[in-house]
Amino acid sequence: MGYRGARGPVSEPRRIRGTRCPRRSTPVVAGRKLVIVESPGKVKSIGEYLGPDYTVDASIGHIRDLPQPRDLPPEMKKGPYGKFAIDVDHDFEPYYVVDADKKKKVAELKRRLKDADELYLATDEDREGEAIAWHLLEVLKPKVPVRRMVFHEITKEAIRRAVNETRELDMHRVDAQETRRVLDRLYGYEISPVLWRKVKQGLSAGRVQSVATRMVVERERERMAFRSASYWDVEGDFAPSGGGPSASNAFTARLTGLDGRKVATGRDFADDGTLKNAKAVQLDAVGAQAVADGTREGEVVVSEVAEKPYTRRPSAPFTTSTLQQEASRKLRLNSQSTMRTAQRLYEGGYITYMRTDSTTLSSSAVSAARTQARDMYGAEYVPDSPRVYGKKAKGAQEAHEAIRPAGDRFRTPAQVAGELRGQEYGLYELIWKRTVASQMADAKGSTATVRLAATLPEGTRGGASMEGKELRRAEFSASGTVITFRGFLAAYEEGRDEVRYGDQDGMGTRLPKLSEGVALETLRTEAEGHQTVPPARYTEATLVKALEEKGIGRPSTYASTVGTVQDRGYVRTKGSALVPTWLAFAVTQLLERHFPSLVDYDFTASMEEGLDRIEAGEVQRVDWLQRFYFGDEATSLEGLRDLVEDLGEIDAKGVSTIPIGDGVVVRVGRYGPYVEVAGEDGEPRRATVTDDVAPDEMTPEKARELLEAAADDGRVLGVDPASGHEIVARAGRYGPYVTEVLPESDEAPKRGAKKVKPRTGSLFQSMDLATIDLETALKLLSLPRVVGVDPGSGEEITAQNGRYGPYLKKGTDSRSLTAESQIFEITLEEALAIYAQPKQRGRAAAKPPLREFGEDPVSGRKVVVKDGRFGPYVTDGETNATLRKDDEPESLTEERAFELIAEKRAKGPTTRKRAAKKTTAKKTTKKS
Repeated sequence: MGYRGARGPVSEPRRIRGTRCPRRSTPVVAGRKLVIVESPGKVKSIGEYLGPDYTVDASIGHIRDLPQPRDLPPEMKKGPYGKFAIDVDHDFEPYYVVDADKKKKVAELKRRLKDADELYLATDEDREGEAIAWHLLEVLKPKVPVRRMVFHEITKEAIRRAVNETRELDMHRVDAQETRRVLDRLYGYEISPVLWRKVKQGLSAGRVQSVATRMVVERERERMAFRSASYWDVEGDFAPSGGGPSASNAFTARLTGLDGRKVATGRDFADDGTLKNAKAVQLDAVGAQAVADGTREGEVVVSEVAEKPYTRRPSAPFTTSTLQQEASRKLRLNSQSTMRTAQRLYEGGYITYMRTDSTTLSSSAVSAARTQARDMYGAEYVPDSPRVYGKKAKGAQEAHEAIRPAGDRFRTPAQVAGELRGQEYGLYELIWKRTVASQMADAKGSTATVRLAATLPEGTRGGASMEGKELRRAEFSASGTVITFRGFLAAYEEGRDEVRYGDQDGMGTRLPKLSEGVALETLRTEAEGHQTVPPARYTEATLVKALEEKGIGRPSTYASTVGTVQDRGYVRTKGSALVPTWLAFAVTQLLERHFPSLVDYDFTASMEEGLDRIEAGEVQRVDWLQRFYFGDEATSLEGLRDLVEDLGEIDAKGVSTIPIGDGVVVRVGRYGPYVEVAGEDGEPRRATVTDDVAPDEMTPEKARELLEAAADDGRVLGVDPASGHEIVARAGRYGPYVTEVLPESDEAPKRGAKKVKPRTGSLFQSMDLATIDLETALKLLSLPRVVGVDPGSGEEITAQNGRYGPYLKKGTDSRSLTAESQIFEITLEEALAIYAQPKQRGRAAAKPPLREFGEDPVSGRKVVVKDGRFGPYVTDGETNATLRKDDEPESLTEERAFELIAEKRAKGPTTRKRAAKKTTAKKTTKKS
């Protein structure tokens, strides 16, 4: 037996049990053949391409995995597998179990295998797909010949070629994936408990997610430390003298120098607001206006003209990372939506495999792209020789092609318009354009730069920033690029991320024909003030780009990583920007102070390189894991096990404290973040930090605003005449509310006695915390309001405000109200009239949707959240998916809504088996 079993040792050479997967093309043997793919979406099309001699079925992803330690058999919980489901002392041997929801699928695959003469494992060709194939072998234990079948696109030609050109299972690739799984389990299970004890229960740590979180936090720290600087410049419109101002000869230039010194722009300032370039001139408003006025009065001539050719090459074809970035810029898709859409396109046979970091194209793809470019744009748009793109990403692998349209001849967007729509069509068009453009000619043109010299009138003086010095000469410059041959730009132009200082490259700006010494007429000058801006926050696209540049993670992990840091509460979105929460600050501080190597960018990238070396057969998985977990005495490398041994050194309060300045700190507490400052009496003053305040907005001034608002412990509205308790209005973390202040009792509460809680009531959406009065507050505290008694049933009817809006309740029967004001105004007769109407459900429900989203990428229908009989659910009108336990309607994202519907759609309609009727033998009555 040449491969490792579920709990067996490693041995070499590795072979499939009793079989051999031929590397060369071999004739297909007649007989029934079972082909197992990963996704159900591939089954139909592959089955049609292979014909009736093949049975195609899907494993639906992984069939087994490491169990949670709590789910281990009782006899194993106290053994070597008890902590991780991995025996770290014996070659990091994993204990795998078939997932509970996959047992039925495994039984079905075994039944199909009994009728097969051959088994084709056709999972994806990346590490994960190779590991799935290995797990299938381990569980199915085939006694028939096994072939490893791989393809990068689902077309008839590719599938027929793949079935005849099989290979052996790549155990080095399996080792790399298995090592990754073991590594992530060890990392998560050792570090996450540290976060539970020192920060907050329920947190999680991950090898890539923790580093991604740190990157987002570091960017926010830069924004928090940033100090804005103001500067001024001058813009002017000029035209050659004598020609008269016209659109053809007028152009705009900007002030760049004064008396031989550079005029400071945004990039000349450091993040602390100081001027980095000591020789630069920082203009103020007075100085800039003086230059503007002086330029209009003085003489302006062309001092220098420079022109050079401009050439721009097309971008390489898409990798997973660049596809996610460009889809974010141009289609406004996040990483997860992009990958889900790309998965559907791949399974539908429209594009090649979408998880790749290779920019290479096959010879047939290059030929198809060049032919299409020639046919659509002309021969001059195609270079003489094909373009070859090398791998650019750090640690990039060449396992696949770049992402491109499927087939040896590409279908144009117009040809698939009748089959694809919405996001699928948009993404296919993007991939097609990028692929075709990658084989097109360079864009060509010329870039001209013109410098102007303005002689200022005597007496022109700078402002305070220039100590009132007399100015004599101002220098302006203008540049423009004119494209004379569009080349690949005729098909596609790559999008750009946000530019920090609004830099312009003058693309498309045309300058008049000028020569040195030509006199110019000043048409307009204007002084303009500017403020430097902090570094832009990461978006999903720029974060993915940064992870790729640092060599952290792999194409298949980017979307899940970005999704995970949001799901875990470390990052939230503000528009398209990723904003770290205070919880992320606390977690990052802990890891940086006590586990610096685990969030070090180079160290994390080196782990990816280690996995690559395992895949290449250069390193043994056990040796590599041994060094990571137990350390290496020879190099004084401390292992993960030793890092987490002494948790007593970790100051829980310290890692959860973020200094803001002026003695103000933000602390991450059990119930969320709050600001704290020492009071005059030495006692700390605290105030809750609401979720709408981003970390870079939390200045000492903002913190004191929150402290002042909380200083009086709310606004006293008066005294409840019934109870004598004081009623106050407060701003809480979840919105404004009113509550009563209970008097303190001198007597100690009896053991087992229930603690008396004050009455509270949330303000309606139409109410304002600043203007609410005692009468309204008492009404809120009186809820639920008894409307009356149903004379028919004798049940009490109440009106109350719930999580999803106002409603009536009679026993277990609830009916929605249309407005919050009805809670106080509705009469018994009106309530009985509502109950007299039949209760409406489903599509005919009278209550409005709880949330509304955009169109579902598959059905193209609008997606909404509704409150159903069994709880809230999402629907596109065709497919209904109940929200999970952790999904709240208020915080549900559009992407999560689409995902729930997609999961439900993949499962198909629910069918319930009817219980068989019990048949009992007829009893015969004995005559007495």
